[in-house]
Amino acid sequence: MKNTKFTYTKMTCLLGFIFTILVSCERELSDEAVFATFPNTAEIFTDSPVGLGTDFYFPYIGSKATAWTVDNEVSYEGTASMRFDVPNANDPDGNYAGAIFRVDGEGSGRDLSGFDALTFWAKASQAVTIGEVGFGEDFGENKYVTTRTNIDLTTNWVKYTIPIPDPSKLIQERGLLRYSAGGIGPVGSEVGYTFWIDEVKFEKLGTVAQPQPVILSGQDVEQQSFNGSQIDLAASGLTQTFNTNGRNVTVNTAPAYFTFTSSEPSVASVDENGLVTVNSQGTASITAVLAGVEAKGSLKVTSNGSLQPAPTPTLPESNVISIFSDAYTNIPVDFYNGNFQGQGTTGGVASLGNDNILLYNNFDQDFGFVTTQFVNPTVNLTSQNRIHFDLYIQESIDSGDQLTVELVNAGSDGVIEPFVDNGGGLSIPSSELTSGTWMSFDLSLDNFTNPTGGNNFSGGIANRTHMGSITFVSGLTLSSIIVDNIYFYTE
Repeated sequence: MKNTKFTYTKMTCLLGFIFTILVSCERELSDEAVFATFPNTAEIFTDSPVGLGTDFYFPYIGSKATAWTVDNEVSYEGTASMRFDVPNANDPDGNYAGAIFRVDGEGSGRDLSGFDALTFWAKASQAVTIGEVGFGEDFGENKYVTTRTNIDLTTNWVKYTIPIPDPSKLIQERGLLRYSAGGIGPVGSEVGYTFWIDEVKFEKLGTVAQPQPVILSGQDVEQQSFNGSQIDLAASGLTQTFNTNGRNVTVNTAPAYFTFTSSEPSVASVDENGLVTVNSQGTASITAVLAGVEAKGSLKVTSNGSLQPAPTPTLPESNVISIFSDAYTNIPVDFYNGNFQGQGTTGGVASLGNDNILLYNNFDQDFGFVTTQFVNPTVNLTSQNRIHFDLYIQESIDSGDQLTVELVNAGSDGVIEPFVDNGGGLSIPSSELTSGTWMSFDLSLDNFTNPTGGNNFSGGIANRTHMGSITFVSGLTLSSIIVDNIYFYTE
């Protein structure tokens, strides 16, 4: 028994010693841990894609999936280049070219912190302007999207530079290249062309200097608001400008590059994505810094407390066809915020205490419009001659601001078709708009004669037997609107 006891004692001591070593090693490893690093490969395309894997090309919805190929006949250097065939507007496979190039594999990416720009050589079959070229879009977080817009190409090879707003952020970037290009010519009948890009890579140029970050398009904006509302600075014009070889180059910049600050977080707080939330009555100033440089532009937001409801309608329900109102029974509506190509407006039905409202944000992105559609079934408005709606605008009104209301008659097929169906618009100028208060508008349907935005609908709405939609268009002048009590009636 003595020998057995001694053996157990030795084993216990040995196990205790091993456990002590393991714990000590684990603590030591934790203190001196080396985090995973990613390759700092600069090249994206030389004579072929470099280090992207096998599944790396992802076209945008509505674009022509086969627009990109490798051209072994044309190149700036080496034996091949990237070829982009922009389609005609009537191409059944897609009416524009656009996609991202992403490093294949979850958890992959590249460390781009040692570079200061994405560069490439490009030319086209004719002098054209490419809508967008950039990087940082991976169809995941899309956290550091950076885009240079309206790039002019010629028929000769020219080198182009897209500066990185803050390279220190890009330690694991999957989205190495993005582009979007449409045809040239009148809307709806654009014709295609071809352009080539070669020697695409990240570089440390050393000539990217004099950073000039901007929020709110560089303006000091004052905005009236109310508790619970939100203001998205990401939709307000975030840019970074660098001087590269004596020339200023500006890129649209994701909010994650910036550090936002509120002077009074209890009044209005701001998160890392530039989303401002109004919390209580008072005034707060929102500013930003990018890579240690103070951004030009600021937001001074003043909350007067809770938003008061819009005026309660008084017309009898028998005289009203209601699209959106708590005072009446609404007709069937397909949606209050249509998801159309080019539309950046977010939001829709929101609650204001016991009252429902239509709250639209990002109203100044892309084409700046929002559509309410009701085609199941369409509405016969031959007995109605006016439309009513209540409107609330939080921001200050500038001289160029306006709001256009567009109405479309869908026709007997109940399908809204641009360039086919009749429609008309009526614009409300800045002189009739007021900030920080509810405005009530009663517009005659007989005045909706002007063509709608982009000339998609024309002819007016003299025929109102199959009305199908209402669209509010800001013309990229207003960042958000609140709407209530939309209805048609007979005066």
